[in-house]
Amino acid sequence: MKHLVIAPHPDDEVLGCGGTIARHTLAGDEVYLCIVTKAYPPEWPEPEIKERKAEVLRVNKILGIKKTFSLDLPTARLDTIPQKELNDSIAGVIEEVKPEVVYIPHKGDVNKDHKLVFSAAVVATRPRPGIAVRKVVCYETLSETDWAPPLVESVFIPNSYVDISDTLEVKLKAMTGYASEIKKFPHPRSLEAITALARQRGAGVGVGAAEAFMLVREIWD
Repeated sequence: MKHLVIAPHPDDEVLGCGGTIARHTLAGDEVYLCIVTKAYPPEWPEPEIKERKAEVLRVNKILGIKKTFSLDLPTARLDTIPQKELNDSIAGVIEEVKPEVVYIPHKGDVNKDHKLVFSAAVVATRPRPGIAVRKVVCYETLSETDWAPPLVESVFIPNSYVDISDTLEVKLKAMTGYASEIKKFPHPRSLEAITALARQRGAGVGVGAAEAFMLVREIWD
């Protein structure tokens, strides 16, 4: 089975579904990653940009990701890109990979890049004739999903869970690959907070650790 994770920024894939990715690759499934944005100077210094590229390669090896697609659109400036261009860029990756399952960010995330990627991914995964996609889920991203304002349209309501009791340590190892993004507890992007969320999601469904998702669509053939 083929899976595609669409991440607005590097590390979103680990925070949202790192344990799930590891489960699938260990089971022999093919997992592909689409990183939508890239940092550019002068907002980000060149050494930091190069380090982030190296981090992505390290994390890919840890998680067993088969291939990463980099769309290289400007970080924090996706709203300057025509929506159709973003839609078509993501649709192109889906057409090439032909995944059966697609993981996307949640619409209610506080970061605008996440909102725009959600909208583009929903368009790109429309259930039209001939498309391989059979399941679309939203993942939650610490310091994005949990920091959203208390509005109805921003609420993340999980209704699908993956037991990551056996791959939580792989998720944490992958997150350490993004050393520049790890913060000290009690920041949500600390290893302690990542572990706490996994334990809490797991306890809610009777397992040791879990990742929670919000089902957008599932088609049974």
